[in-house]
Formats: sequence, C-alpha cells, structure tokens
Amino acid sequence: MEAAGEARSAGPASEELRAEAPGGRHCPSAEEAALEVSWVQGFSKKNFGFINNQTVCYPCGNYILFLDIETKKTTVLQCQTGQVGAFAANGNSQVLAFSDRKLNPIIYIYTFPELNKLTELKGSAQLDYTLLAFSFTGPYLASYSSIPEFVLSVWNWQENILLCSESQPGVTATSLSFNPMNWRQLCFFNESSVTVWHIERNNDEHHLKRNPVKLPDGQGSVSSRKDLFFPVSRSEDPYHGPDLPVSAIAGLIGDEAETFMPRNYIKPSVHPTAHCWTATSEIYMGCKEGYVLAIDAETCSVSVLQQKPLPEYMRKISDVVSYVRREVQKKKGGKPKDLQKPVLFTMAFCNEGVYAAGSSSLQRQELEKSGGLQNYKLFCYQTWTVTKTCIKEHLHFSMDLLFREGILFFYHIKDLQYEMKICADILKPISSLIFCPDYTVLLLVTEQGTVYTYKPAHSGEAVKLLDACSSCFLAADFLTPGNKYCVSVTISGEVQVWFLEDGTCLSKLNLDIEATAMACCPSSNSVAVGTKRGQIYFLDVTKVEAPRVVHRIFPSKFPVLSLHYDQSGQFLIARATEGHIFVLDARPSKLFQVLGYVVLADEVLDLSVVSDFKNDLVEVVVLLNVAEVQRARLEIFCLSSALTMDNDKYVNEQGMLNASAIKKEQYDLDYPLSSAVRLKDNIVYGYCTCAPFICKYHLSEENMLEDPSVFLSEKRTPSNQFGSGFLCLSPNSRWLASAAKDGVLFIYHTFTMDILAEKHCHSYQGGGIRCMVFSLDGKFILVNGENDGALVCLKWKKIKKIEVKEAALHWRSLLAILNKSTSNENVVLKSMAEWQFDPESTSESLPEEKFKEAPLKSSNVEVTEEDGNVTSVYSASTNDMTWIGQKVKKVIREETQRFANQKKELQMGIKKLRKTIQKMMHENEQVPDIEKLEQQEFNLDIEEQERAQAEAEQEVARVRKKIEMENLANRYLQDVIKHECWDAMCVKGRAVKCFHMACEVKNYPLKERSEEELETLEKVLRLKKIETADLKVQKKNLEIESEIVLSKEEGEKAEEVTADDTASYCLIGSLSSQYGGDTSILYHQWDLHTREQKVNQIVLLKDIIYKVKTAFNKEFDIVARQKEQEIARVKETNLRIREILAQLDLQVEVWEPALTDDEIPERALIVQDSEIQVEKYLTQEEREKAEMLAELEIERRLAAMDNERLRALNDMMGGVLEVKKEDILKMDIPPPPFISKPEHVWNDEEKKIFREHEKKVKELSEEKEKYRRALENELKKLEASIQETTQNFDQIVCKLSERKVKLEMVVYQEELKIVNLVYALMLNEELDTREAGLHNFLMKKEKEKVKTARTIQTTKNKIEAYIDTYENAKAEEKNLECGFTKEFADVPANLLDELFQLYKHRPKTPTTEMLLDTTNPYGDSSGSAEDYEGALTLLMKAMDELDSPEHMPNGLDPSIWEHFCLARRNKMESEELVKWKALTLAEMQAFLQRRMDDNEKIKSEIEDIFQELTWLQEEKMKLQLNLTVQFLLRQGQVELESTEIPDYTDAILINKSVIEELNCSIMAQGEKKIASMVECKDFSKGIFQLEWEHKKMRMQIEDLKQKARDIVTLPISKDRQLFLTVLNYDSHIAHRISVMEQALGIMDKLHKKNVKNRQKRIKELEKCISLKEQANYELSLELKEMLVSVSERRHIFEAADTQHVSEKTVKQRYREILKQKHLQGLVKEQEEQFEILQAEAERLRSRTFPLL
Repeated sequence: MEAAGEARSAGPASEELRAEAPGGRHCPSAEEAALEVSWVQGFSKKNFGFINNQTVCYPCGNYILFLDIETKKTTVLQCQTGQVGAFAANGNSQVLAFSDRKLNPIIYIYTFPELNKLTELKGSAQLDYTLLAFSFTGPYLASYSSIPEFVLSVWNWQENILLCSESQPGVTATSLSFNPMNWRQLCFFNESSVTVWHIERNNDEHHLKRNPVKLPDGQGSVSSRKDLFFPVSRSEDPYHGPDLPVSAIAGLIGDEAETFMPRNYIKPSVHPTAHCWTATSEIYMGCKEGYVLAIDAETCSVSVLQQKPLPEYMRKISDVVSYVRREVQKKKGGKPKDLQKPVLFTMAFCNEGVYAAGSSSLQRQELEKSGGLQNYKLFCYQTWTVTKTCIKEHLHFSMDLLFREGILFFYHIKDLQYEMKICADILKPISSLIFCPDYTVLLLVTEQGTVYTYKPAHSGEAVKLLDACSSCFLAADFLTPGNKYCVSVTISGEVQVWFLEDGTCLSKLNLDIEATAMACCPSSNSVAVGTKRGQIYFLDVTKVEAPRVVHRIFPSKFPVLSLHYDQSGQFLIARATEGHIFVLDARPSKLFQVLGYVVLADEVLDLSVVSDFKNDLVEVVVLLNVAEVQRARLEIFCLSSALTMDNDKYVNEQGMLNASAIKKEQYDLDYPLSSAVRLKDNIVYGYCTCAPFICKYHLSEENMLEDPSVFLSEKRTPSNQFGSGFLCLSPNSRWLASAAKDGVLFIYHTFTMDILAEKHCHSYQGGGIRCMVFSLDGKFILVNGENDGALVCLKWKKIKKIEVKEAALHWRSLLAILNKSTSNENVVLKSMAEWQFDPESTSESLPEEKFKEAPLKSSNVEVTEEDGNVTSVYSASTNDMTWIGQKVKKVIREETQRFANQKKELQMGIKKLRKTIQKMMHENEQVPDIEKLEQQEFNLDIEEQERAQAEAEQEVARVRKKIEMENLANRYLQDVIKHECWDAMCVKGRAVKCFHMACEVKNYPLKERSEEELETLEKVLRLKKIETADLKVQKKNLEIESEIVLSKEEGEKAEEVTADDTASYCLIGSLSSQYGGDTSILYHQWDLHTREQKVNQIVLLKDIIYKVKTAFNKEFDIVARQKEQEIARVKETNLRIREILAQLDLQVEVWEPALTDDEIPERALIVQDSEIQVEKYLTQEEREKAEMLAELEIERRLAAMDNERLRALNDMMGGVLEVKKEDILKMDIPPPPFISKPEHVWNDEEKKIFREHEKKVKELSEEKEKYRRALENELKKLEASIQETTQNFDQIVCKLSERKVKLEMVVYQEELKIVNLVYALMLNEELDTREAGLHNFLMKKEKEKVKTARTIQTTKNKIEAYIDTYENAKAEEKNLECGFTKEFADVPANLLDELFQLYKHRPKTPTTEMLLDTTNPYGDSSGSAEDYEGALTLLMKAMDELDSPEHMPNGLDPSIWEHFCLARRNKMESEELVKWKALTLAEMQAFLQRRMDDNEKIKSEIEDIFQELTWLQEEKMKLQLNLTVQFLLRQGQVELESTEIPDYTDAILINKSVIEELNCSIMAQGEKKIASMVECKDFSKGIFQLEWEHKKMRMQIEDLKQKARDIVTLPISKDRQLFLTVLNYDSHIAHRISVMEQALGIMDKLHKKNVKNRQKRIKELEKCISLKEQANYELSLELKEMLVSVSERRHIFEAADTQHVSEKTVKQRYREILKQKHLQGLVKEQEEQFEILQAEAERLRSRTFPLL
C-alpha cells in the first residue's frame, strides 16, 4: 500500500520539528530515526466522493483515504495540521478540498493521483468550516463556516481568489451544492429552510444574491407568501379605523417590524432532508414528512410531486399492509397509525430519473417480534389466487412498502408525478448516494460503515466495496508471533483481523455488545475482549479468515476497563471498576480459569505487567489515585507460576488472593501521575498530570523524602504534549512511547530519554490517542484515536541498525520461549467448540462448577423464622451468576452444611420462644384494659423496634415539614390576596339583602386613590379651569360683536334654553350629573382633538365614576346601618315573643333575622372552631393546660350546685320570693284533703269548703283565659309590627337596587366613553408606530437606492471602459486579417490564395470526453466567459493537427509555413479574445440591467412608502377631526323604516340653533322669491298669449297660400277622370278587385309549384354536397401526401443549397402575384363605382318619371 501523502508531507519543516525536543533540547537521534504511516483504516460518517471514475475518497481522522473500487487498494493523504474538517471532491477535475480544524482554519486543494498541494485558501473563518462544494465545471469552490461568522464564500481555487462572500448570522447548514448546469446557482439548505443563491458577475466582481424558497406546510400544501408588513388591501372601518399591519399593532419599530409574524400566522413547514439538481436546473428535494418537492432555481417556486395512482391489486396490498401495521401497534400498546411515505435521506439524479434512499417509521423488527410478518405473508398467499410468480412479486413489493430501510428506490418523474421502483435492497440504512463522474457506477454508503457499488446500466444487485465499522476503534493488538497479523475491536463490539503488511481486512466478527478492552495472548492465537457488563469473551483466531468465540467468563458485574497479558502468555490481568483486579489463566487448555482477584481501596488509573523469565514471576504494577493528597501511589504484586498449579493455597474461600502469596508492595510518589510503566531494574516512568513532563523514579530507599513512604523523582523530562496521557513500553524495554490528548506520539529512548521519533498521527479535535501498542519485533506500531475512528499503523522509515538488531534479537528469544506452548495451546484452541450466543444469558459458570447442581440466585441469605429453612434469591441457572457470586454461593453452601446441627437447635429454640410469646399475647388480651401491655412490648428485637420508631419519626418529621412548608406557602398566598383585595380597599365590598325577598344590593369596593392619581387629577382640573376661563373671554368678545338680535328670535331662543337643559344629557352622553357626578368639568365631546385633551378627559371621567360610586356607597351605608337597627329591634321584640310563647306553652319557632357572610365579609377572614372538621393537634403543654382547665370547670359547677339557700328557695317557693302576673298561668289551687273521700261522707263544713274551692277554681280559670287572650293579642301585634318594619325595609332595598341598576348604566356610559377614548389613543399610537416603521424602512431603502445607484454608475463606467477595449480587440483582429496579404506578399499568387483559405480554416469545436458521454445527465452544461483559458487551450491543442507539415501546400517554403502557422494562431487567439470580451461585455450589461431593475423596484417601493405615509397623515387628520360622540337617546325615539342602517359616512354633526336660524332665513327668502315668481308668471302669461295668437295668424296665412298652390298644380290622372266621368264608380272598383283576386290565386298556385321544384333542387344539391365532401376528404389525404413530398423536396432543396438559383424565379412569381392582386383590387373598386352610378341613375329616373 502506498503512503503518497505521507512521503510529501515530511518536508523540511517537519524535519526541523523532529530535530528539536519538546523542551527545546537537541535530540541527537532525531535525524537517525523517523516514523511513517504504513496504512490507515477507519470509517467516517462525513462525505464520500469520487476523485475519478475508479477511485473513492473519504476523510478519516487526520487522513483522507483513497479507495480503488477495482483493486480495492488504499492510498493515504495526511492533513499535517490536525483533523480533517469539511471535505469535498471533484471527479471531473480530479481535485479534492478539505479544511483543518485549528484556529483560523485553512482550505487545502490537492490533485489526484499526484497528491500535490495546489493551493491554500485562507478565509475569515475563525473556528471551523462545515461545508465545502465544488462546481461541476470550472475552478469554483463554495465554503460555509460555522459559528461565529456563518459566512458563505465562493472561491476560484485555481487563482486562489475569493470571489464573493455573504454572512448569515445564526444560520446552520446541512448541505451545499452547485447547479451542474450553471455554476452561478447554489442550493443551500438546513433542516427548516432552503435558499437558492445566485452568483452575479460584473467583469472581475462577483456578488451573491439570496433567494429564499417558500416551503409548503406540513400537509404539503403550497400557499402564497403573505407580506404582513405591506398588506395588499387597506380596508377602512368607519368605527374601528384603518386596518394596520400586525407589526404596528404590536408596537414594533425597526427590523423586527419587517420580520415579525404572529404565532397564529406561523405554519410549520416541511423539513428538507436531501436534494439533487436536474438537467433543467430544477431541484428535487426530499422532506421528513415524506413529500418530494420540485423547486425552480430561477423563480424559486415550489411544486409537490405526487405519486401516480396504484393499480387495483396494489391498493389491496396497501390496505393489507395498513391492517398489519395497525395490529402490530395495537399489540405494542400504541395508537394505530397509517403507513407513512418514505423519508428520503439521500438523492442522486441521472438521465432516467432519480435514485433515492431513506427510511420509514415501521421497521422490520416490529413485525417480527409481534408475529405480524408471518400472518401478513400467510394472508397474502391466501388472498391472491394467481400464479406463483405474481404472488411472489406482489408479496415482495408489499414487503418493501413496509420495510424501507436499506432499499434503493428509483423515481421516474414526469409532469409532477412519479413512479417508484425498487432497484436494490442491502438491508442497511443508506446515508449517501454518489455517482461516479461518468455516471456508470452508483456508490451506496450506509450508516454502519458498509459501502456498496451499483451499476444502473446492468440493474443487478449492489456489490459490497468496503465493509468498515462506523463505530470508533477501541483497541488494537498484534497477533502472535506479531509480524503478520493484527486484531482490532470497536466500541460496538466488532472484531477485525488485519493483514499487517498492507492493512487488508481479512475477517470480521460482531459480538453485538459494548466492548471496553481487548488484548491478544502471546502464548496462543486467542483474543480476549472485555465488555461493559463485566464479561470477557475469548476468540479463536488460529484461522484469521474465520475468527470465532470459544468461551466467555463472567468474573463480576463491574465493567472491564483493561486487559493485560504477561509476555509469557501465562496470566491475563483484567482491571475492573471499584478497584477490582482479576487474575485469569490465559491458556485455553485451562479454559481461561479465574485464579483469583484483588480489591484495591483507591481508584485504579493504570496497570502494567512486567515478566521476569529468570525467576518465573510476573509483576503487576498498579497506579492508584489517592484522593487525599496530590500524589500518586504504586502498588506492585507478584504472580508466580505456582498460582496456576495449586490455586487453593493462594486464595481464600471467596476467591481473593492472599496478600502473603502475591507479595504486595506499596510506593508513594511525589507527583500525581496518569500512567506509569516499570522496567526490570526498579525504574519507573510516570506521565505527570499537573505539568507536561515525564518523571523517572528509582524504587530504592535512597530516593525517599523525609516521609519514609514518599519517593522523589530522579529526572523530569519536559514534553510539549498537553492533556492527560499515557506511557507504553516496547517489548524489549528500549523504547518508551508517550501519547496524550493532542494526538502526537513521541518515542523516547528509555536510557537517555532522548526523543527517538515523533508522529502527529491523531489530533486533539478527535480526542487524541486512545491506545497504542508495539509489535513484538518492534517494526510496527498500532495507534488508534479516541473519537476520530482511525486506526493507524506506523512503521520505521529510518532507524539505527543497532536498534533493529536489538528488537529482532528480543523477538526471536521470546519466540523461542513461546513456540512450544503456542503450538500446544493452539491445538487445544482449535479443538474447542464454538460458543453459542444466548440473548438471555449474561454469564458463564465456573469450569469446576459446570456439571454440578444449579446454584441459587444470589449470595444474600434470608432466614425465615416461621419455617426455619434457609432460602436465597439465587436463580435456577448459573448463566446469570458471576464468578464472585458462585464463590460466595459455595461458601454459603459449605457453611450451611457445616453448621446444620447448630442451625436446627436455634430453629427449635426460636419456635419455642415464638409459642411462649404467642401465649403471653393471648393472655394479655384477656386482662382489663388498664392492665394490658402495648403490642410493641412483646417485640423482642429492641434494636429493630427502635429502628422502626426512628424511621417513623423521620417520616413524621418529613411530612410535618412538608405540611409546614405548604401551610407557609398558603399563608403567604393568603397575605398577598388579603393585601391586594382587602387591606388595599378603603371601601370593602359588602352586600345588603332583603328580609323577605330574593333581592340583594352590593356596594362598590373602592381602593384608596394614590397620591400620584390625585396630583394628576388636580393638575387636570387646574388646566380645565384655565381653559374654561379663556373660553368665556372668547365668548364675551364674540357677544359684543353680535348685538343685533330680533325679538322674535330672542323668544325662540328663550324657549330653546329650557329645551337645551333637558337635551344637555343627550349631548353629554351620560346621566352622571344626576347621580353625584359633576359633568361641568368635562371637555365637550366635539373638542377632543388632541391627545392631551383625550388623556385629560379620561382622568376626569374616572374621577366622575369614582364620585358616583362614592355617592352610592354613602346611600348604601345608610341602608346597611338601618338593617342593623331593624335586626336589633326585631331581636328585642323576639325576646318578648319568646316570653309570651313560654307563658302560652306554645312550641313555635321564632323568626330570628341575622346578617349573612356577604353582609359581614370580615367573617371570611376569621376561622371559627366549628368550621374545623378535624381534630386539633395539641402539643404536650397545650394538652396539659386543657386538662387543667377542664378540671377547674368541673369543680366550679359542683360548687355551684351545693348552695343551701338556693336549694331551700326552690323547695319552698319555686325559686322566687314574689308571685308575678306573668306566673298566673302557672298558678293552681290545691284541692282540699278530703277530696279523696266519698261525697256522701262529707260534713257541712267540708261541703262549704269544697264550694269555696270550686269558686276559686272558676275565678282562676276565668282570669287565666283573660290573660291568655291578652297575651295572644300582644303576640299578634308584635309579629305584625315586625312584618311591617321588615317589609318597609325591603322596599327601601328594592329602591336602592333600582338606583344601583341606573347607577350601573351611568357607570357603563362613562366607561364606554373611556373605552372609545382609549381606543382612539391606541389607534393614534398604532398610526405613529406604523409611520416610524415606514420611516425606518424608507431609510433602509434609500440607502439601498444610493448603493444601487453607485453600483449602476460604477458599472456604466466600467462598461464604457470595457467597450473601448472590446473595440480595440475587434480592430486588432480586423487588422490581422487585413495585414495577411502584406505579411505574405512574397508568396506567389496561387499559393497565397491557398494560404488564405487555410488562414480562414478552423478546426472542429473541441469537446471533452465528459460532454460526449451520454450517461452523464449534465453533459451539455454551458460554460461562461470565465472559461476562456480552458477553451483557448483546447483550441490550441486542436490546432496542432492543422499545423502539421502534411497540410502545407506544395512548393511552399517550410519557414514560411511556420510563420504562417504562427500568424494563424495569433489570429485565432485574437478571435477567441474578441468572443470572450463579447461574452464578458454581455454579462456586464446584463448585470447593469439587473441593477437598474432593482433600482426601479426600489424606486417603486419608495413611492409606495411615500403614498402610505401620506395616507397615514390623512388618517391621523381624520382621527383628530372625525370624533366618536356618544349620545343619550330615549327608547323609541329613533325609528327606522327598514332594518338596514343608513350610511352616515358623509354626515356632519352641527348645532341645532344654526340649523333653525338657517331655516328661518331660508323661509323668508323663499317667500320673497315666491311673490316675485308669481308676478313674473302673470306678466309672462300675457306675453305667451299674444305670441300664440300671432303664431296662429301666421300659420293660417301659410295654409291658405298652400291651398292656392295645390289648386294651381293639381294634375288630372286617369283615376280622377274615371271618378269624375263614370257613373257607377263603386261597381267598377269591385269588378277590378275580383279580377285581381283571381290573378292572386293563380300566382299562389304558381308559387307552390315553384316551391316544390326548389325543394327537389335542394335535395339534389345536398347529394352533390355529400359527393363533394367525399371528394374533399380524398383531396385532403392527397394534400397530406403532397405536403410530405413538398417538405421532402424542401429538405432536399435546402440540402442541395440551390437557393441562389431559384431566387429570380421567386421574385418574378412574387411580382406577378402582386400585379394580380393589384388588378383584382381595381376590379373591385370599379364594380363598386358602377353599382353606385347605377343606383344614382335609378334614383334620378324614379324622380324624373315618378309614374313609371
């Protein structure tokens, strides 16, 4: 493999760089050793491109790779300044361009295959270029820089000239391309916009013109662009004013006003994804929404391409596909969606159509997982009962409708419709499609790194060209013996085997898992790969063409960070996270057994292995990061071969290595390190992290600090590297490699630390170097980058022979040690079966445990107290268990077996204790509550109980804190609301309700007016007083001037004054003066013209509203206090009512009115205890205080009950000392004691006593009845008084409610005025904003106009100057032709004529092979005036054949022939120069015309702006004069005859008195006019009568004169003679009539006969017409044949070039035709004159002989 770019890059500069060490010291060996690139492998997701028809190039890291598609050989070109940035290739010119990624990046132009640097383009970019694009023809390159410039630039790379550039701040780019048919058009798009840039040329000046493309919306509909800054129409509403742009309404001025668009106007547009140019200068563009757009590059118009309708059977297939899709999504739990159109991610145009590739939302895996794929296939086979071939085609196409990933489509586009065809299916997502320059090969690039070639002409399958991996390389290593093959692995788990000599990929194996480390075993052809899950895969690479996985180990779940083999291949050291280091047997014969592990306390930074073959030891050096101090720590432990023999002696039961067995040593170093390596003589090199140098340590007691555990560095070697780095030691320990984030590799000599070589193989932009490794023989070095995806193989270009010999000697000695073990182990490795991937498996069991019983799930043991069995959470399969887990499980199982008896005893004791506690708990339930123990007291696990209580207390505290925070937030919100809505109110909102009606009246809540408002009001009132005083003075002056007034008019005015008082409310527009408002301070509605007046009027109106509301609130407060008094009066009356009801012993509910919460709103701020539904939480102190108060209350009540005096009073006198009248109803006369005896045993005394008793009882009952009636009457009076007073109050509230309604009307009237004024002010502000925006836009346009005018003037001057040069060139060209005869005057005449013919002879127009190629769709791309040099070069090449001596005339001197050839060449150069200057002049004139058109457009825009500014001034004037006046009219006063509202646009509002005065004057003048009109009428009536009589007499005279003339000239005809002579004249007339009737009948019969004859004639003519039509049809056919023959003859005539022969005939024939036409015109004119003369003669004859 060639390294062409590398050989050229190693120039003097790089040699000087090598000759000096990083620290500035001289390196004596730098001139004797050097590295070069052997090969580079990798894949970049950046652009691919054809550099010619057979070679593909693409960037990878710091390199550009050139791949021959036929031989598949790779060439490398290195970017010397770092990583390759933007990249582009031009296959027609065989050049490539790329940029670096340093500060102020440069664009480099290289040729192929020479790989010579043509030029460097230095632009204004500061950070990076994102896109590069070559033009199809011509030396043009477009570039686009990223942040912060975002500049689009166009270069002439041949001359290293920046033609033009344009900035687009903040606009990122996705793709950039030239129009192949016209290099002056560029397509630039990103994810949301498309722009077509036009490059305009003015001689040596170039300008970029931006033409944005209006994309369709998300639904694919193309809407016209709506200009919101200049709307099309200016509709004007008489009330709302003119319609202004949205920017003016939003109050925007400046650039924002021009670009502002409201959210409801913004429609999401389609998102472009890919594009391609067509041969007609159109752009086909794919979108994320599935649409395909066609964009015209000239007009930037967009059309959406539609797919042609599918056949019926295809529609059925599509329905089935949609059904399967919905079913799949239902099973997945999502909403069913229809099939979406394919989203095109890449497109390529050809002659036949467009090749495209993309993806769809439905993937193949979705159907396969859900089983929908098999169901769909079965449905397809059952549905269509057609042939097998048809079923296969239908099913294949329908499958492709579902699975669009990796399919190459072909779109045949015609008339905005396309047909889609499937060309190839590579089953991988395609990211790019590129045609080769001759358009015979199509390159398919996938996202996974695979590249295919497809030949459209053959329509076959895609052929794999490159099988790379898109993931970054993780590690690489050499396969034993280390001089033939190497192995690499990517982060995605793909393992590749490479041929070391030329970098050919021999095989690949994908592990489908994220890899983290890789190493090759020295003792066998096995490869270990570590993963993020903690697994280690072992691969058999004995057959490099077919690597396979033979084993997998699962040491732990910690990710594997690195893998290291010792040089003997005996041990594999695996470094994992959390300080775990595992030691494995590296031999396949031992099944890669895990020997043990070590756990380190600190973070492990690096690990290296040193083999001691003499002592049969392996030293492991571990670099630790000590977090407490800024130092590094080394821990070294030794591994002996005995560890593999008897492993149990060196590890404990859990598999951890014993410290005594590995002889662990610890060293603290004085500097923090990121990497360290150890030599065999106790020398350690460390890469320092705090400073750029390499430290050298000698691990001996002499180099310790005062602290005995810290070692000092012996030597510090400076380095120019930056960032964290690492060190790597060569196998012979002679070379030390240093790599860091800057990507530069340094090779040091370990003894002298001199720089042996350096190589900039990666860059800091790509993350630097990830890892590197030396080959065992020292000839090769593998280096892979962090993130650039490049694997670089370096070899020694120049090195000392002694170094080579030492490395080879060490390699041979090492092979001698390893040969025997390698052959044995490889035999075992080959015999191992291939390990089968199990997607559900994540681990492998230990070899010794493989055939034992299945272990349990985990190492955690749980003892269940109920059954006493030991259970665990292990799984039933060892596949899910790590090696550490198996060890722990084994230990637990052994402990379980060892302590089985003790465990049983403990279980029995626990069971007895459980029964005892259960018995005690049962007894506890039976005892009284006071003796019961709490449940927690039976808990024997006090610690667990305390822990649970602590957790509960923590949870309670957390919840309490959360509740407190919520309460605090609520209190804050309450305070805010209370402050804003309650405390700030000087009048709180409240209501008054009726007692017996559903009527409620609310007052007006009012805020206290601020000092600022009061000051503003005072200022306005003061200003209004001044204006009023000034107005009165002006009125007095006017009244003095007009003193003469009629008495009648005074009376009328006196009457009008009274009417005006009533009409004042109408003119004021509100009734606020009747409700406490002073309207006299207001401006008149007709006087509100200025902004200040309107603002002042608003302030005054607000003051009136405030006063009106305040007046109402006073009335409201009076009514509210009255209600409180009424309620108090009712409560007093109710006390008496309750007494009466108690005396009458009636259970009647007494109506007790009360104020509601609306009437007392203060209640809402006070929370009553009755409102709280939950129990109040009391602290311990509050609880004790409440208990004490309750005890005191009980004692007080007991003391009150034990009162002897009260008890005696109740027993003796019923609790009272005096009997009241109210107690008469309770009185009762006790019966005599003998009442129980029979009546007949009573004595007289007893009977007397009984009669007195009855009398008393009767009197008492009468008195009770009388008292009861009195109480009832009193009760009725009290209830009636309550009813009356409350009803009266209700009427008052109703009246207040009515007043409130009227007051609301008044407030609304004033607020309506305010709204109208505010709207007028807002409209005025909008007009001002629009005017300011237009002025700003006008300034911009004027600047553009000045710039355009300057450009036009400059261009005109250039054109004038260029016309002179053009005329000079033409004159020189003519002078050359004229001077030919003079120059060759010595040549004979016959030869001179022949030379002159040769002088005028020109070769055929030269064309390139590309233009002759029919497969290239852009073959006829037109050049430009700038292609002069190329065209001239091709012409001169074509002249070489004409200049050969073969064409020299016979007899001509060769020296004269040479002179003639030189003169002819000068003549042709002059002609080409004139053509080129003519093209340039035409371009300059076209440029001038475009600028003039732009100037005219700007002028028209400026005129439109001036017109709109004038219109705005008029509208502002209208707004000031055309005021909105509010009238107050009574209902029914305005009546309209129809529902249509009249048009009042031309109405004028004036005062009534003016109209009435005008009417009076009009009436007076009208009466005077009527009187004069009557007088004039009477006078004119007499005149008319006389004139009539005079006219009558004249007419009578004329009549008499006419009669006299008639009598004189009366002729006597035959009729008059018969009338005078015949006696019976009437009979004579009747006879003549009968004769004429007979003649009429005869003529009628004759007419009918003539009609029949004419009908027959018509039928005959119709037959003739049909025959003529048939003949005409035959003649038309003959005419077509004759036309064909005529056209053939014409072609023959034109081909024969006989035009000059027939010119005379044609002219003669033309003259004859003209003469004939002239004669025909004379005949027509004479015929017309004859007809006129004949008509005139007939007229004269009829006039002369009227009777004939």
